[in-house]
Amino acid sequence: MFIHKVDDDISLKLIELHDAERVFELTDKSRKYLREWLPWLDITNKLEDTKAFIQGCLKEYAENKSLNTVILFKGEIVGVAGFNSINWSNKTAYIGYWLGEEYQGNGIMTKVAKALTDYAINHLHLNKVEIRAAVENKKSRSVPERLRFVNEGTIRQAEWLYDHFVDHIVYGILASEWKRGGS
Repeated sequence: MFIHKVDDDISLKLIELHDAERVFELTDKSRKYLREWLPWLDITNKLEDTKAFIQGCLKEYAENKSLNTVILFKGEIVGVAGFNSINWSNKTAYIGYWLGEEYQGNGIMTKVAKALTDYAINHLHLNKVEIRAAVENKKSRSVPERLRFVNEGTIRQAEWLYDHFVDHIVYGILASEWKRGGS
C-alpha cells in the first residue's frame, strides 16, 4: 500500500474502499462549497457513488495510470489528492485535489501539492507536473503559484460546470526547475 508522510501532521495514503464512508461524509458535508469548482458533486449522491469512484481509482493505480490518495491530517481524512493521470510517454503527472471546507486555510494543500510534485520528479522520474485550475478559482490557483509553478496559459472553456463553461489556467513545473529550487 502507498503511504507518503508529508510532515508530522499530514500524510497521503492510497485511497481504499474502506475509506469510502469518510470520503462520502466529507463530500456531503462540503457539497455546496465544493460544487462551485468541482463538476462531479451532482453525480455523487450516495455512498455507492464514492465506492465506484474508489474502485476506478484502484483500477487505474493497478494499471499504473494514476495515483489517488486520501489526505490524512492528524490521522483524519480531510480530502483527496493525487495524480489524476500519469502520462508515461511524455513523463508528465497531472495533479488534482480537493479539501473539506473546514480544513481550508491551514496550508495543507500547498504541502500536499509540494509532496506530490517532489514524488513525481524524484521518485517516479517524471519531467513535468501540471496543475490546472479555473481562472476564477483563486484558492486552487494559489497552490501552484506558491510553489512557483509557471503559468503556461489558458485553455478556453476547458470544463463544463453544471450550467456553464469555465476557462482553466495550466500551471507546470519541469524537473530541472524543481531541482533548482522551484518550490
